[in-house]
Amino acid sequence: MLAGLFDGPEVIVVLVVVLVLFGGSRIPKLAKNLGQAQKEFKKGLSEGAKDDDDNKSE
Repeated sequence: MLAGLFDGPEVIVVLVVVLVLFGGSRIPKLAKNLGQAQKEFKKGLSEGAKDDDDNKSE
């Protein structure tokens, strides 16, 4: 879906913009928060799928 959105030089430009906007010290914190959000999202998806399976069996 987004495979062709960023090619070669565009990735570098995006990384430079992120570095300028957030600064070098805030990027690790941002990455950690994104990782935690992704983990919670996946957890919610799996719990939702489990709830759907439980409702179908009733």
